Amino acid sequence: GSGAEKGAPPGGGEGGGMNTQKVEFIKSAANKKAFLRDGRHAVAFAGRSNVGKSSVINSLLNRKNYARVGATPGKTVQVNYFLVDGAYFIDLPGYGYARVSGDERRRWGALMEDFFQEPNLFTMGVLIVDSRHAPTADDVTMAEYFFDAGRPFVVVANKCDKLKKSEIEPNLERIRDVLGLDDDFPLLLYSCTAKVGRRELLGFIENNI
Repeated sequence: GSGAEKGAPPGGGEGGGMNTQKVEFIKSAANKKAFLRDGRHAVAFAGRSNVGKSSVINSLLNRKNYARVGATPGKTVQVNYFLVDGAYFIDLPGYGYARVSGDERRRWGALMEDFFQEPNLFTMGVLIVDSRHAPTADDVTMAEYFFDAGRPFVVVANKCDKLKKSEIEPNLERIRDVLGLDDDFPLLLYSCTAKVGRRELLGFIENNI
């Protein structure tokens, strides 16, 4: 689309949907007992350790460093909850960082299985991939988690400012192909630096929570 439509979210929010200024860090959950189950709508964000997931969340919130960017990617295997205007943004632990130990990897796998086994823990998902590269095996696994949970989700192709114009279409095709996405599955180009995709992603979130 032209991106000019200002489609108000269903339920007639005050002409602007979510108030992303209202943000509060709630907790980090390192095991399934600690997951929040209070029935609020929740958006689960997933992505590789170095894909810029924290930057995407921060750009949505118009903050510099709300979702704390870990000093060592992959070092924290926990699920972080932020309350944004009455809904949770859930920052799932990053994956695929080469230098993490096997223990760390297993802990990530166990935590993700616990999380996705309870479909009521989240309302919709955002899977962030690198627009420059083919999705990894870990990205494919994560997409399968979302598909199996039966929740709507969107794939965000981040760092699109690094692509040449001629690379955009073939790279999006490759992402669709590797992740097994239908042609009409929502796949958004995103760039925090070039401010691309923020309004579309917020619109998708508002329409699904």
